[in-house]
Amino acid sequence: MTSPDFGSTYIDPQACAAAALLVDAFADYNGRFADVTRRARRRFERRDWRAAEVDARARIDLYDICIRETQGRLDGLLDDRVRARALWAAMRQAYEQQVANLADRELYKTWFSSLSRRQFHTRGVAPQIEFVALDREPYAETSASAVHRRYGIAGNLPQQCENLLRDVGFAYADLAACAQRLARALPERLAATELSAIESIDVLQAVFYRERRAYLVGRLCAGQRRHPLVIALVQTDEGVRVDALLTERVQVSILFSYARSYFHADIDNVGALVAFVRELLPHKPLEELYTVLGRAKQGKTERYRRVFGHLAAYPQERLVHADGQRGMVMVVFTLRELPVVFKLIRDGFAAPKDTTRHEVEAKYRLVFRHDRTGRLIDSQEFHLLRFPLRQVDPALREELLSACAGTVSVDGDELVIDHCYVEHRLRPMDLYVREVGEDEACRAMRDYGQAIKDLASSNIFPGDLLLKNFGISRTGRALFYDYDELCLLSDCRFRTLPPPRDEDETRPLGDWLYAAPEDVFPELFVNFLGVPRRLRDAVCSAHPEIFDATWWRDLQTRLGRGEHVDVLPYPAEARLSG
Repeated sequence: MTSPDFGSTYIDPQACAAAALLVDAFADYNGRFADVTRRARRRFERRDWRAAEVDARARIDLYDICIRETQGRLDGLLDDRVRARALWAAMRQAYEQQVANLADRELYKTWFSSLSRRQFHTRGVAPQIEFVALDREPYAETSASAVHRRYGIAGNLPQQCENLLRDVGFAYADLAACAQRLARALPERLAATELSAIESIDVLQAVFYRERRAYLVGRLCAGQRRHPLVIALVQTDEGVRVDALLTERVQVSILFSYARSYFHADIDNVGALVAFVRELLPHKPLEELYTVLGRAKQGKTERYRRVFGHLAAYPQERLVHADGQRGMVMVVFTLRELPVVFKLIRDGFAAPKDTTRHEVEAKYRLVFRHDRTGRLIDSQEFHLLRFPLRQVDPALREELLSACAGTVSVDGDELVIDHCYVEHRLRPMDLYVREVGEDEACRAMRDYGQAIKDLASSNIFPGDLLLKNFGISRTGRALFYDYDELCLLSDCRFRTLPPPRDEDETRPLGDWLYAAPEDVFPELFVNFLGVPRRLRDAVCSAHPEIFDATWWRDLQTRLGRGEHVDVLPYPAEARLSG
């Protein structure tokens, strides 16, 4: 029998067959992922928002479903050799050759590694039987490979605006009027950019769908200069209309934020599209762009690559406690020079916390699958990470080994963490408002109030409203990141504080007022702010309703009957009038 020809190196035929099975399995996953993604257009056109929500959750769950299916197929093919490391080493070699000329081969490699790690429960990395993130080949994808249309302006901006809208193929309420609004707004917006005039507009062929909006993503071109362009579309009774024009990098950055739910965009070459967007948003890490496109596993791979590449490149770097108050449920640490945090669940929680590890993990799963409205940080769950002990601050190491002994251990010269969550690092809000000027602090407090309302609109109640549980992003937005007391708004009972009797006035509140676990008294929120009066007044005057139980109950009623409360995903000034 003649072996397959892979150059001069012989590879076990069963390894070749298994590698081909894995390549086929990823292609199957990719196809199913695309099927769900493509339904987004139909959902948008028909305003079938409930089905769109189901699709969003189904697509998130699809990766693990397909991995389990593939494990079953491997078991059938390999039988008792399914855990033979030598065979997996040969499979890795054959697989690498089979995907070498495919687009998005990094996604294929992440797929292989997911299967290998689940099969062997790998602690750290096993380069013989998986693809090590740090070994990635040079990033070859360029923005030129992203499928897009080009519209030369040549003094005819209104016509080209109409052309680019028409080419998307939607049924517009008034195509000409939408194009005219765009053509009027673009020169005004250019005044705020480094471009004095534009020569052409490039628009990605893929339309980006999320929640109840569709987005055309592109760039304004003048010579060698490029500037981001996003056109937001909404569906109305009369048809599709243009709702907003985003040309400021900060606006587009927030739209592609790690605090947003994932886009549904039908993309043939994910890496090329990531390169296109990253060219416009150069500060965005690769992991955030892959993740916001729904490729969460590749996002994890890219984050692992960035963190451990950083540790290897900077041996003086240290893992230290994150700034801010110590958590009762989590131990949180960070890198001094890289904006990520690692969150570990403690083995036990001190009073008054009465939750469990299982319940905390369930809260993180809820956030992962829920509409985050730009106010909840996306958390990536990692298992079996290994850090060089010499790069772990002694005080941090001591706390991890005592408070998280169930999930942290030392193996030789490495610290092994069995389970943690990794997030983008923010400045804790309680620290931020003390560090900045009064105007900035008041602005942050007003946005904190808006964040609470935005979350409530998506049926989320943070539970613990202390400022230490919120952070301020690079773009100045207040985001919530402490999920152990988070719950659905529909599970709360909002109560008005009863007036005390005369004999109660001098007694502690807890002695005369009974509160069940689901009871919430919004009037008491102000007591948890812990800020000077001027900052407290800023949020109270801007958002008085969040301290009123009636407002919360009314919102519950509206959500309960299926009403959608729109949370604008861009600033009001980005909208187009007329």
